[in-house]
Amino acid sequence: MELFREQLLLLISVPVILGAILLEIIITHFHGIRAYTWRETLTNFYMAALNGSMDLMLRAVLVLPLLLWCWNHRVWDLEKDWVYWVALFFLQDFAYYVLHYVDHHCRFFWAVHVTHHSSEEFNLTTGFRSSVFQPVYRTAYFMPIALLGFEPLDVLFMYAATQIYGSLIHTERIHKMGWLEHVLVTPSHHRVHHASNGRYLDKNMGMCLIIWDKLFGTYQEELSDEPVRYGLTKRIEDRGPVNIVLHEWRDMWRDVRKSRLPWFRRLGYILRGPGWKAEE
Repeated sequence: MELFREQLLLLISVPVILGAILLEIIITHFHGIRAYTWRETLTNFYMAALNGSMDLMLRAVLVLPLLLWCWNHRVWDLEKDWVYWVALFFLQDFAYYVLHYVDHHCRFFWAVHVTHHSSEEFNLTTGFRSSVFQPVYRTAYFMPIALLGFEPLDVLFMYAATQIYGSLIHTERIHKMGWLEHVLVTPSHHRVHHASNGRYLDKNMGMCLIIWDKLFGTYQEELSDEPVRYGLTKRIEDRGPVNIVLHEWRDMWRDVRKSRLPWFRRLGYILRGPGWKAEE
């Protein structure tokens, strides 16, 4: 049964998400709001297909073997009661926060993650614009959870469940959500995360819980006097799907190659934040 939980979750969630997308398209159309364009929407689905294919390809040869190795060397044998599942949810969400923080503060990983932020639209398909190569290294953040005694298939199932929530918060149709704004990552919080405004950059990194951002100083409320501008601080002129995936790798290599600094200092263009510029 454990082998099919994730598939069952997808079978239930995919129609719900597609239904929500259709509803959002209808609502925005009748209100005269240009929330969707064909090109950007198709790009979002294309990126989801690439990411999903990469994830499936690596699961048997990399992801499960690593998690199984960690679980076989686990620190504790855990009983699968409600505490187990609650703890797994919190640990999974925190691991994603750390992963997301690194993706934003190391240019090498930003070159992977930037794909997700390249959309200048914000709708329920934006969550499909996945970081294509993230499955290559994402497991490293979940390995400590397996070492603590959480079974690999449970770790993957919880990640899939939190990803579904993460997809549904990509919308402008929901404004503020009252007291839930203090606990959960809401659409308002995630609009801030996708903004290119200086005040909003690198904020609200959580997947489900906003508490990590409040604890570690990366929280920013959506402000009524500063509307969100979606996309990147430097617009990508070539909106082709290949360039959207690879443009930051090309720019990073250009900065390294053209720099007059010693090679060890040029590593700053790879390992430091995406906006880092050395004094030549």
